[in-house]
Amino acid sequence: MDFFLPQNNLDTNPRATPEETKIISLTAQPYPDGYRLRVNMEITPFQTRPHIEVILNDADGNEVTSTNFVEPMSWKLEFTMHIRGELNNPYALSARLYYPEGPDNEPLIFSFDVEPPPSSPEVDPA
Repeated sequence: MDFFLPQNNLDTNPRATPEETKIISLTAQPYPDGYRLRVNMEITPFQTRPHIEVILNDADGNEVTSTNFVEPMSWKLEFTMHIRGELNNPYALSARLYYPEGPDNEPLIFSFDVEPPPSSPEVDPA
């Protein structure tokens, strides 16, 4: 009979060296209001906490918003980013994991479109 013991589960024990640490998955889901973005990211379980830079660019390559994580505690991150300005699809979300002393990984990119928010219903002044 097998038992689940967290200390024996490799996915829950920090183990990756800085050279082995990388972003495993990056996804983004726009909120219905068209102005916020839910971002989910999973990182290789690590021994040394990395730094992460996340940038959202519009179709013209202009930076819409960005955020940085300095030594996150967890390897599963969920956060909200705000989309500024007029909608300009498609958007590209890039996340780069790095250590100040090295190594530096290539960014992981996730592309998506944002639907315009539903317009408010017309009010009859009569």
